[in-house]
Amino acid sequence: MSLHKIKDILCRDSVLKKVIENHDILNLESSGNVFNELVKNIIYQQISFKGANTIYGRLIDLLGHEEYKPRDILDIDFETLRSVGLTRPKTQYIINICQYFISQDLLHCDWDKYTDDDIIDKLTQIKGVGTWTVEMILIFELHRPDVFPIKDLAIQQAMKALYEIKSDKKALIVDMYKIAESWKPYRSYATLYLWSWSRDQKTRK
Repeated sequence: MSLHKIKDILCRDSVLKKVIENHDILNLESSGNVFNELVKNIIYQQISFKGANTIYGRLIDLLGHEEYKPRDILDIDFETLRSVGLTRPKTQYIINICQYFISQDLLHCDWDKYTDDDIIDKLTQIKGVGTWTVEMILIFELHRPDVFPIKDLAIQQAMKALYEIKSDKKALIVDMYKIAESWKPYRSYATLYLWSWSRDQKTRK
């Protein structure tokens, strides 16, 4: 379905309609390579974008190319991997990803054969890879249309502000799900607009 028709559906929500009318949808480059993006996601977690960019650039320099494979990383010893700026846990998580992709023969996996839940179940078996990380892969790499990363802090903050939600914790999750019900089956697109709104708010501060 075209973005224009998707927007028509999402605009049935009057609050989201105002967001859509005033913001472009968030559009981030993707490689389409689930393995590479999983590694990248681990590096970018919980540190500044600038710092993560530096570390990832060093990793690419160490590996010698951007289209690296699991064996390329596993052939480098642990401490050399860490030397690019990775913490010990992140280094181990990246190794875990490499080992899992080899053992499960996932490098050339046809992800279209799997549902969103199947992919979440499969990839969260890797120690260090959580549901949020896989949701980012589903949205940005596999372009699944109906992913709702409900525990994403920026999405929570955006919905609390836009919909004047007063609840927290479990009650917040329930309220968010209720609001997002009308966005189905295009919750990924609604999420991308909310992220765009959130980024705009940050630039105004």
